[in-house]
Amino acid sequence: MTRFEDYQWLFRKSPAMATSIGEDGNYLDVNDAFLERLGYDRQEMVGRRPSDFVTAESAQRIEEEFLPALRRTGKLENKPIGFVSSSGETIDCMTNSLVEYDPSGAFVRTVALYTEIGDEARATFKYRELYRSTPAMLHTVDGDGNIVTVTDHWLQKLGYRRDEVVGRPTTDFFSESDRQRYEEGRLKELLAQGDFNNEARQVVTREGRVLDLLVSAISHRDTNGKVDRMLIASKDVTERLRAERELRTALAENASLRKELERERDYLREEVNVAMNFGRIIGTSAALKVMLKQVEAVAETPASVLLLGESGVGKELVAHAIHTRSARANGPLVKVNCASIPKELFESEFFGHVKGAFTGAHRDRIGRFQLADGGTIFLDEVGEIPLELQGKLLRVLQENEFERVGDDVTKSVDVRVVAATNRNLEQLIVDGEFREDLFYRLSVFPVEVPPLRDRGEDIMQLAQNFLERAQSDFGRPELTLTRAQANNLRNYDWPGNVRELKNVIERAVILSPGNVLRLDLSMPNIRVVREREQAPTQARKSGILTEKEMREYQKQNIVAALQETGWRVSGPEGAAELLGVKPTTLADRIRTFGIKKPTQ
Repeated sequence: MTRFEDYQWLFRKSPAMATSIGEDGNYLDVNDAFLERLGYDRQEMVGRRPSDFVTAESAQRIEEEFLPALRRTGKLENKPIGFVSSSGETIDCMTNSLVEYDPSGAFVRTVALYTEIGDEARATFKYRELYRSTPAMLHTVDGDGNIVTVTDHWLQKLGYRRDEVVGRPTTDFFSESDRQRYEEGRLKELLAQGDFNNEARQVVTREGRVLDLLVSAISHRDTNGKVDRMLIASKDVTERLRAERELRTALAENASLRKELERERDYLREEVNVAMNFGRIIGTSAALKVMLKQVEAVAETPASVLLLGESGVGKELVAHAIHTRSARANGPLVKVNCASIPKELFESEFFGHVKGAFTGAHRDRIGRFQLADGGTIFLDEVGEIPLELQGKLLRVLQENEFERVGDDVTKSVDVRVVAATNRNLEQLIVDGEFREDLFYRLSVFPVEVPPLRDRGEDIMQLAQNFLERAQSDFGRPELTLTRAQANNLRNYDWPGNVRELKNVIERAVILSPGNVLRLDLSMPNIRVVREREQAPTQARKSGILTEKEMREYQKQNIVAALQETGWRVSGPEGAAELLGVKPTTLADRIRTFGIKKPTQ
């Protein structure tokens, strides 16, 4: 055989999946292992472009990321790519590619090797990417204080590239004074002590600017009890310290703003505490336990949380639980009801304004993000935020910076975001009403808050709690909840969820004339259920539908409309138009009824 034939034989018989790509971007050759895994013949692939055999996402990455990197550096290392086999299976791989040149420097071919990703490697890659992209200033060091990995936000703050940072001692980026503090083994002593909170530290950016930080850390120990990893979270307080120094030069304004800030924070905390029933989540159902495990898992992290669920399920209570279980519990929890803010006042409400910024701005006003600095901001009904403001909200989540309306001074904040919605944000994205990049920033960790109908074991606990509170609030003597009424409560679907249950109990306490709670006076549907149980034949003969039957009929009608319109909710010839309701109303009903599009 010729030298070329030897090369071709070795290439094709290699046990590792490999391809050879020409200067025109088409396959020159593919080896047997690659063909066997994807299920194609060599004739089907040679002469065609790699993008013809990958997922849409990978095709986009090839054009926008991989090819520019190959032209610039001549190689790719550990890049994810998803192939689609002849049977339609998606095969996730990592690729390492190298451009081959002849002695004169002319392009010969690009050789690409592929390693299929297992479940563990896929999960590791996913969470590595999630760690890097989280909008927080994080870095991880080993037991010697050398940097293992950093987030993109950390690199952005200090102005370095990842390859300039990983592997270097963390003290390389300290200010001169801090570097001296940790010389002669004192850094290892600090690491050996383990976790710490809110220590002052200074670092120096590439341009030489000194940043003031507050630093906290969580350590991991090996089987011998020695710290081998430490996750370090940094909060940039440079601008805050500068602002404080400037504010001290204007004592009168400083005193006024501080008093206003304290009054408003105290009011907001009290408002949330009252609304939250002082932070108590009541219930022992399996569905609630699943949700509480998620809350415990995410509370102590800096990740953004998106609470999903129907109206009245208690998303605000869950946000309060996340805040109180986090490292920010001593900071403020600031609530913003996005549905109640007029469109023209959104920016001022979120970020504040300066005097004279617009008609009616008679004084400076602090925005909700500044109020929440050091704590948590709860964005309720986040799907109602106007599209034109979503970009400014995204900037705060990415950079922790904003400007007040009418001001050109950039302010920095450290805020953890918990958002909530009862709307289908993914459908809003499709409809062009919600930004996809904002959705992914908000939903780093989604939590589904279960509806009351899925929490059957909890209904009586909640009802008894609301009864005791209502008796106390309204000055009523003790009222008895009968067994028949308890059964009716359990059998009702509760479309209004916990909020509806609370209202029903409070109305019954007000209306009940004796010592027995009269649910039939506050909730006619309870009476309908009881009468139907006593005389079902008579009800059907009269042609009257029960509440449950009406809900089932409405559900079937919605499903029929969705099937008729190919499961399109909004827009021309959509199901909402066919039913004569708003798309948002239909989306809420779809969620309430638990309607799912059938899988193909």
